[in-house]
Amino acid sequence: MEHRLDMTMMFATHDALRRELERIAKAAARTGDDPRRVLKTALGWELFKKYLHIHHTTEDDVLWPALERNLADRPDELALLAALEAEHAGIDPLLAAVDEALADRDHGHEGLAGLVDALATGLTAHLRHEENEGLALIDATLNEQEWESFGQVHGQRVGDHASTYLPWLLDDIDPYRTAVILNRMPAPLVRAYHTEWKATYGELTLYP
Repeated sequence: MEHRLDMTMMFATHDALRRELERIAKAAARTGDDPRRVLKTALGWELFKKYLHIHHTTEDDVLWPALERNLADRPDELALLAALEAEHAGIDPLLAAVDEALADRDHGHEGLAGLVDALATGLTAHLRHEENEGLALIDATLNEQEWESFGQVHGQRVGDHASTYLPWLLDDIDPYRTAVILNRMPAPLVRAYHTEWKATYGELTLYP
């Protein structure tokens, strides 16, 4: 589907979250080691939570309010927005439940895989819903300035984490798509990615 607004970073972020869900599920399903230890000490799990939090809270604080202002007299579209907001609210308890299982020395391993599966199911369904219906609503409703404001705030909240966030975002995607994304970014940031950030990220152990 063609969009009037540039949705490149939105789709890239969604794909990165789905990629990490698959990796987290594999870590939680490991049978040769205690999956709680694997996931509890996994940098990948912490990065996933951090960048999901930035993405969703920026939508909550910037994107949804802008839509609400523009949709004040359109109840059907407001109902879609309310559904997307409710899906956000359902994700945090799932993240907390996984962390609780990781901290439970006695029984945490029993339900960990099921909790991760519930998280993957819930978040994947939300991302699909947002892509299938939410982005079309955003595209039809917001102006360029409102959309750019969302991107700017998102970038500000990434802030000092950019050196890890950008290679995390681009992890395991094809060179053409990487080039498309980097072409939308300031030259100093792109240079830092190529000369330092990508290599440093590649040395990280995301899942032990």
